[in-house]
Amino acid sequence: MLQTLKAQDTRKIRLIMHLRSQGVADTAVLAAMERVPREVFVPLAMQDQAYEDIALPIGRGQTISQPLVVAKMTMALELTYNDKILEIGTGSGYQASILAHLCRRVYSIERHKPLLIHAEKVFDHLKLRNITAIAGDGMKGWANQAPFDKIICTAAAFDKPPQELFDQMRIGGIMIVPVTDGDKQILKRYKKEGDDTFSVKDLMPVRFVPLLPNLAPASENADDDVLYPEI
Repeated sequence: MLQTLKAQDTRKIRLIMHLRSQGVADTAVLAAMERVPREVFVPLAMQDQAYEDIALPIGRGQTISQPLVVAKMTMALELTYNDKILEIGTGSGYQASILAHLCRRVYSIERHKPLLIHAEKVFDHLKLRNITAIAGDGMKGWANQAPFDKIICTAAAFDKPPQELFDQMRIGGIMIVPVTDGDKQILKRYKKEGDDTFSVKDLMPVRFVPLLPNLAPASENADDDVLYPEI
């Protein structure tokens, strides 16, 4: 066990150095990624890859995002410690856990209940008390908690983000979301300049699962049998 922990620490240090070399200069983001143990979000079969800069499958057709993409999306939000964040796509809970160290409150929506159940166990294990997560339709946002200072979406919208998400941003707020255009996906940054006006900036090419409506049916990927570390 001690050797395993030391190996993970070494891999984590190597990952942080790699992120720095790739232009991640925000020390608060790097510190958050150093504090959050990525191995607890990764299936047992892939523990040796927990600190590789790659996306990994977590079941239900979903993935835990590549650390470099997590870091760059987080930086693009321009977070302050007073921010209230909406995350669309809880997934493994890794991105929400990074955000929880950088802002006041995270509200997260996941359409796959089994993923949400595991993510909530991890939040509790890590004593992250400023995350509230529910199973629901992320395309509709979370109207009774709006407005949000920042919104982050970890699934790709088709053509443009849902209007409900725009409506739930405060003026001056920022949304980071992958958008599918033809056969490519571009990570985009939207800033709400007025009630109906936004500035848009393309950030980088990415590859995410699609943003889908409604709760996932019980039959969807029902045969997944993903084992995680005991926590």
